[in-house]
Amino acid sequence: MSQDTSVRHRPLGPLAYGLGFAVVFADQVSKAWVLNGLNLPLFGSVDIAGPLRLTLVWNRGVSFGLLRADADLMRWALVAFSLGVSLFLINWARKIERPRLAISVGLILGGAIGNLIDRVRWGAVCDFIDASALHFPWVFNLADSAITIGVIVLLIDTFLTPETLPTKAGSDAQSGS
Repeated sequence: MSQDTSVRHRPLGPLAYGLGFAVVFADQVSKAWVLNGLNLPLFGSVDIAGPLRLTLVWNRGVSFGLLRADADLMRWALVAFSLGVSLFLINWARKIERPRLAISVGLILGGAIGNLIDRVRWGAVCDFIDASALHFPWVFNLADSAITIGVIVLLIDTFLTPETLPTKAGSDAQSGS
């Protein structure tokens, strides 16, 4: 009788979901503060610290204003795409067993949902972090930052995780033999 030496890990979906929720919460609170507390629409742009400014931009495009979507049809197409990506990530997160991967999926999921909420509510994404003094030409928000960091962590996880081949016992179990 052979002993299965493979290690079974607990799925880390709750970590991904919790981080995703935290990103959505922080993103939406920051947007509410910029729009209503700071009243950035009235001022347009405000210096905050060093090279950073708060500048209100309504992004009707995909990422960083690319593929601008002024038509209502494109708005709802982007909503549908974001919803599809979010549902895929929610399903994927249920099966994740590596902490780095759970963190990356949680960040991407939270960012996607944060920007999805904006598109549904306002027809555009509220961007306000302006680092143009650092020669970064785009204005972005916390959801965009979470997506970017999540993709970087996902790439790191991909390159640092050794590829594991299924064992004979694992192959038989997967094939149903």
